[in-house]
Formats: sequence, C-alpha cells, structure tokens
Amino acid sequence: MSKKLKIGIIGAGIQGISNGLFLQKKGFDVTIFDKEEPGSPAASYGNAGHFSPYACVLMNRPDVLSDVPAMLLSSTGPLALKWNYVPKMIPWFLQFIRNCTTERMMHTAKNMHQILDLALPAYDELFDEIDLEGLVEKKGILYIWNDQNLKSRELEIKVRNELGVDQQVVTPKEIHDLEPNIKPFYHGGVYYQHGRHARNPKKILLKLFDLFLKKSGKFLKMNVQDINFDEEKPVIKTETQKFIVDKLVIACGAFSKILTDNLDEKIPLDTERGYHVHFKDCDHLLKRPVIFSNRGFGITPMEQGLRVVGTVEFGGLNNPLSKGRIKNLINNAKYMLGDLPDHEDEWMGFRPSLPDFLPVIGPSKNHKNIFYSFGHHHLGWTLGPISGKIIAGMIAEENTNLNLKPYSSLRFS
Repeated sequence: MSKKLKIGIIGAGIQGISNGLFLQKKGFDVTIFDKEEPGSPAASYGNAGHFSPYACVLMNRPDVLSDVPAMLLSSTGPLALKWNYVPKMIPWFLQFIRNCTTERMMHTAKNMHQILDLALPAYDELFDEIDLEGLVEKKGILYIWNDQNLKSRELEIKVRNELGVDQQVVTPKEIHDLEPNIKPFYHGGVYYQHGRHARNPKKILLKLFDLFLKKSGKFLKMNVQDINFDEEKPVIKTETQKFIVDKLVIACGAFSKILTDNLDEKIPLDTERGYHVHFKDCDHLLKRPVIFSNRGFGITPMEQGLRVVGTVEFGGLNNPLSKGRIKNLINNAKYMLGDLPDHEDEWMGFRPSLPDFLPVIGPSKNHKNIFYSFGHHHLGWTLGPISGKIIAGMIAEENTNLNLKPYSSLRFS
C-alpha cells in the first residue's frame, strides 16, 4: 500500500491522538479534526487516570442484574438514572440484559484481556518518545471491599485467575500497610501491582499531541457535521469546508454515534456519565489509586490533589450535571478518608459504552475506507494506544495474530 495516503481522524482525545501517532509510524499523512482543543474537559481529561491492564471483568455479569434495584435506591450507590432518558435507553438495556449471562461475560472478559494484556507495552512505545517528567507512577492499584456482595468479588477474582491476570488478594492488615490513611471499614481487597496511574492525564495527552505535531501531524479545530463520499473516498464536511481523505478513523467517543448513524450503521452506542471532584493539597493521603468496589468509586492522587471519580449515570449527552452525583462522591471520599477540605472542580464526562462492553475497533460495515475506534467504556484511557496500534495495522494491511472479530461492528448487524 502507498505510504502517501492521507488519513483523517475525528476526535482529539486519547483514542484519536494514539491512532494518529501509530498511523504516523506507518508513514501516513495524518490530520486530526475536533470541535475542541486537545486537553479540553472531556473524558481524556477527567478520567480516573488509571492504566488498568487487569480490568477485563466488566458490568455484563449475571450478578449485576439482581443488584441494580438496590444500587438505584442507595444514595451512596454507584448507579443512577436520569429518568427523562430512560425511554431512549430501553433498546440498549435490553441488549445489555441479553449480554449478562456467564457465557457472554466470559466472551467479553477473554476479548478484553486480549487487548488489555498489550495495553501497557503500546503505551510504552509512545512514552519512549516523550519526557514524562514523573507524570506516570508505577505503584499499583488497590481495590477494597467490605463483607457485602462477596459473591461478586469472588466471581471477579475467579475470572481473572482463569485468564491469568496478575492479582494479589490482600488482608485488612496488608491493606493498612499499603494505605494507612484509609479508615478501617474494609474486610479485604485485591492489589494489582502492575497497574499504573497518571499524575495529570491532561498533561500526558498534551505531550502526546505535541509529539504528533512534531511528526508533521496536522490538527484542525472544526466541528465535523457529516461524512459524504467522492467515489469511495470519505469527504469530511465541517461547518465551512470539505476535506477529502483516503481513509477516515472515527474516534470521538460517545459522540461517534451521530456519525455512524449518518453512515447507516446502527451501532448501539450510548453513554455512561462519570463524575469527578478534587480535594486540593490532599494527594499525600494516598500513595496509589484506591477503589471501593461496593460503592463503585475511586480516589487517585494527582497533581490537582485527590481526584475522586466514579458513578455510572445513564442520562445521555444533553442532560445537565447532577448535583446529587457530586454529593455522592464527596460523601464517599469522606467515608474513606475522614475529614477533607472543601472540594473543587466539579466535572462530568461521557464514557462511550456498548451493551456487550467490548469496544468497536475496525472497519465500517458499509464503507471500506472508514474505520472505528470507540466504545471503550471505562477503559478508554487504558486502551488508547493499543487501539491505535491495531487500527494502524489494519489500514497498513498488515497481518496480525490477534482475533479482531469480537471488536467488529458487524456483531450488531
């Protein structure tokens, strides 16, 4: 294949920039389009900052369905709904329920494990080319829980053991030794020693973006409204201009569905709204990210302070931020760590999620010159570079030993 091909990418988050960098490694001429500047307050800015190569057990599990009513009724629980959005979510929920079997759970876990196992090496390929300046710490990630819902915790441990995930079950004493400032409400946990965390996801993203520009990449701050075709070549239509490219990658997270619908590919992409707050000058209280599994939230020590992240809220792209979800995070943080100062920086972002909790990575069903890289739900930050590396290999028409069929959009046909 000619190395002179022009590649367009829609989306300047970790997915889009990672795709751009790996396409540049193949010698392609790459332009990224986004309506916002890289590092804007979207998912790649506001995420938990975890590099989570172990996180192959997702929400589509048989035990989750029985827990949903209690989660919705609990003010400290991890799940919430914007009731005005429920009618729009019904088709997604029905597909999600069909994916909550043991067989489908294992299908998701095995195929997430396949790419998660390659996630950190793919990051390291990019990190070797930039100065991280202490922005990534390799201190592991700690999950803790109380004695409720222990069957769910046992299931997670069992599945990860079956897949060969490196994990260390820890006792209350070991948890205290790792993180002595956590209040002793926990009964057990798991320590993932190969987990890493970002001290500032935005700074890392901008360093990768600067690398993309230094390698002659181009960025156009434009709102892509539609995609047309000149014969088989994609035509990117913005508010004021049109651009013809040889290949196009759609990597704009939860907003990707607007474009795929226009391409007549009905991919059931929806959004889980996630939140964060910061407690400034408190990052010394934790050495590493800590996740309290029962309540579905976590705290990561960052440059901005302690970033408290979590909750799953189904409410679409247009509903306003929920103050109740912010209060949930504040109360949970204080439950874990005791007295904290007033919080700062209330943020909400969109996790692009599919009902089988596998991403879409690969070519469009209808258009051979369009490729997809979205739907990474809670793991978009972890999976950016490996997704970009896979797409770059596809566009370069290289052979692979990976089984990429599970990530194809054809599964929704």
